[in-house]
Amino acid sequence: MAQLARQAQPNGVAQVIGHGFATAPVPAARVNGMSMHVLDYEPMWSPANHSLSPILPALLAQAQQLEADGAPPQGLSLLRALAKGVEVQGRLRVASGQFEMPSMTLHPPGLVGPLAAAAASATLLGLDANRLAYAMGIAASRVSGIMANIGTMTKALHCGDSAAHGLEAAQLAAAGFTADVDALGATRGYAATYFGARFDPSALLVPLHTPRVLSPGPAWKLFPSQYPTHFAITAALQLDARCRVVDDIAQIRVLTPVLPYTDRPSPRSGLDGKFSFQYCIAAALLDAKIGIPTFTDARRFAPDMVALLPRITLRQTEDIPGTFDRMRVEIEVEMRDGCVFRSVCESPVGSWSNPAPAQRLEDKARDLLGSVLDARAHEDFWRLVGTPQTMGVSGLMQLLR
Repeated sequence: MAQLARQAQPNGVAQVIGHGFATAPVPAARVNGMSMHVLDYEPMWSPANHSLSPILPALLAQAQQLEADGAPPQGLSLLRALAKGVEVQGRLRVASGQFEMPSMTLHPPGLVGPLAAAAASATLLGLDANRLAYAMGIAASRVSGIMANIGTMTKALHCGDSAAHGLEAAQLAAAGFTADVDALGATRGYAATYFGARFDPSALLVPLHTPRVLSPGPAWKLFPSQYPTHFAITAALQLDARCRVVDDIAQIRVLTPVLPYTDRPSPRSGLDGKFSFQYCIAAALLDAKIGIPTFTDARRFAPDMVALLPRITLRQTEDIPGTFDRMRVEIEVEMRDGCVFRSVCESPVGSWSNPAPAQRLEDKARDLLGSVLDARAHEDFWRLVGTPQTMGVSGLMQLLR
């Protein structure tokens, strides 16, 4: 995707993170949205959604354009717009009535992300209410993201497209492009088309007391994989060390909510393993840790992994709620000598009921940034983000080029 963006416009104002060039804001937002989501390491929100990758890249790109055109540093304005975008996504997800499988018909960030990115981008651009309505109407025709593509590269494209489409919708509205001003509530509009009678517009209209960016806020991921697998990984890491010897394991029985897309007994690749209860449990047992190297093809097809996966039996039951704030995963490991070990996880560290310490989250960020930035750039990054009132977004993005 970065190559396509470079071919279309190799010189622009919006930095494509990690690729050493800048392009126009819309394609930059698309690539950066994919980059922010592709590891499945970004926070999870409730109801289930990825709220940062569909919005933040649009704002970063638009802020760079504004600064290039002579506007003052956009750091604080960006954060305000981001908070509004998260609020829009959260309210749309509540209004949808689609909280768990199988009611979710499209991947949530592709379904609500374009509208949220449009609202956030319109805020950054200072659009009036009428043009904001047009931006939302344009974005309502740009939603996408079939669930079948979860576990493939295209999953990240859902988030990248959301950022790009939302930003483009706001830019079009700013230029005078129009849409139905009631595209959300019209008879053949967004709500009726995608949610039908279950859509509850009252969730969009209630007064704002505490913003959703704070309540319920994000569940922070400490493993780079699909969020339900964090319950399975945590339960597996809690098991006795004797469960880590492949030859000693007779079978592993796993009980989860009904989440069909996570039942992948033989993942096609390391990437596919991010969405497999079976694979994540096997990796946690074999390696006693989960990280970015866990989801390479080399690890997926290593002999010990190939040997252990067939011994894992998964049963999904409707007796366990499928929402991420109420679910649990149970694991039972039967050893060849007859010993049985059991473990249950109801709330991994970082979840809403088991918050991660702030220092652990900062350590995660520093570890990731430190792997790609030199020491000086690394410290410059933290200095800039620590002073949003004066932060120039263009300077920040230059560090990430």
